[in-house]
Amino acid sequence: MYAPILVAGATGELGGRLVGALRQRGTSVRALVRPATDPAKIAALAQLGAEVQRVDFADAAALARAYAGASCVVSTLAGLREVIVNAQTQLLHAAVAAGVPRFIASDFCSDYTQQAPGTNRIFDLRREFQARLDHAPLAATSILNGAFAEVLTYNIPLLDWPQRQVGYWEDADWRIDFTTMADTAAFTAAAALDAGAPRWLRIASFQVSPRELVGLAAQAGRGPLALVRLGSRAELAAAIQQRRAANPAGEQQLYADWQQMQYLFSMFSVQNSSLDNDRYAGLTWQNPVAFLTA
Repeated sequence: MYAPILVAGATGELGGRLVGALRQRGTSVRALVRPATDPAKIAALAQLGAEVQRVDFADAAALARAYAGASCVVSTLAGLREVIVNAQTQLLHAAVAAGVPRFIASDFCSDYTQQAPGTNRIFDLRREFQARLDHAPLAATSILNGAFAEVLTYNIPLLDWPQRQVGYWEDADWRIDFTTMADTAAFTAAAALDAGAPRWLRIASFQVSPRELVGLAAQAGRGPLALVRLGSRAELAAAIQQRRAANPAGEQQLYADWQQMQYLFSMFSVQNSSLDNDRYAGLTWQNPVAFLTA
């Protein structure tokens, strides 16, 4: 039996999948939740076999007690500065105080180390927390999974089902990293149990270009789709600046319209040149045709 793994953000979609993946490996899991968390969500975690700890993240002593004997903290938190920087810093300080040897940050996204500061608001917050994590006296890991493959079901400009088109900026042959939440959770569970996991791990269920996406949709029986150039990356960047300036309220919104555009810009700006998919035996990766069929 492994020492307990702590999961923060366990009530979220990725966090819940991670708890399930860890339990499938026979691992003891402590799910950290806020005191006001919906009882139904707590019950769902308990049904998975997790030990649920209701903790105020601002209570350092309570966090340290919850961490006792744990081998790794995994954060799947999502939010703005209050969460990505402030709450994760509270989790980090408590981990150091409790002597937890490892911390996996909530960096599940495109490789922001390849993207210039100021290009993506959420990436900038992750970069700010990264600096704090790298100065902490414990081992840190970040898992960069590209975009969650589930965005392909959201009718985003890249894959717009109602319009029956695949849209792209700059280059129709640019290959984008996609990883399903299930694959991300399974890999993260393995990494949480890997005491020798490196600082950075990069994964993708599949890497496909807009042009390839048209063909894959046809193979999945969901074509035909038109391939449409939506502009250059420079034009997309300019549109983001204009939209952000016109929507100051979006600065307080997690999913502001311009933030979603920033994610699209990232998809067409950075890619994983090599993958760590084979680091852990026994993992299977979602096939793009099967995913689009489903």
